[in-house]
Amino acid sequence: MIKVGYVQTSPLFGKKEKNFEQIENLLVDIKADLIVLPELFATGYTFISKDEAVSLAETSKGKTSHFLIEASKMTGAIIVGGYVEKAGNDIYNSAMIVSNNHVIDSYRKIHLYYKEKIWFSPGDKPIKVYEINKIKIGIMICFDWIFPEMARSLALLGADVIAHPANLVLPYCQKAMTTRCLENRVYGVTANRIGHEKRGQDNFEFTGASQITSYDGKVLSSAPANKIYTDFLEIDVQDSRNKKLNEFNDILKDRKKNFYFK
Repeated sequence: MIKVGYVQTSPLFGKKEKNFEQIENLLVDIKADLIVLPELFATGYTFISKDEAVSLAETSKGKTSHFLIEASKMTGAIIVGGYVEKAGNDIYNSAMIVSNNHVIDSYRKIHLYYKEKIWFSPGDKPIKVYEINKIKIGIMICFDWIFPEMARSLALLGADVIAHPANLVLPYCQKAMTTRCLENRVYGVTANRIGHEKRGQDNFEFTGASQITSYDGKVLSSAPANKIYTDFLEIDVQDSRNKKLNEFNDILKDRKKNFYFK
């Protein structure tokens, strides 16, 4: 059994230190194996120019990595959280994974939503699963959920649980994750944010309702839509490693790849 959970926050745009403090206060006395934080948890989401996004970008050795390392030390957990990643002349909507007092890697969001296509470059790194402390963790970010190929690819790579940092504004994801997890028999931890951001021509209301979804499609935890919130519970990763739906059906072995369009 492993203890997993999410932190649902209400970040202040551009106020990294305040946003770090909010999460640190929520994690006091928390011990866990895996903690998922929202997409772009340190910066906020609603940029008004690429220059603004660039000004908040950092490498994997910046303030956000330092904060996540300290949070990992405090909680004993693997932590996955979103940030604006700077790499050469490009910036990415990324999620950093931290464990054992160091940065393991960053996943760069492949499927960009709305004006993210203006601010960010699309992810250019292979999809990976990270085996840490005998837990196999896949990562996707927010709008990646709408592409079933993403969760399926992570399942094929052996993920036990999908860490899913998000800044959701569409009302569909939470219900869709029950299908994503069921059809791949994986656990999902979706960490969303709450609140409004009205900047430039955009006025976003984030949907909250962070969620832990079971390998069998059951919702094990659902946060309020409008409250800062955390929740943690124990799951058995052995359940997600069994891909048999019943005595006769294995959801990965039963695929008929020769019939599918590429």
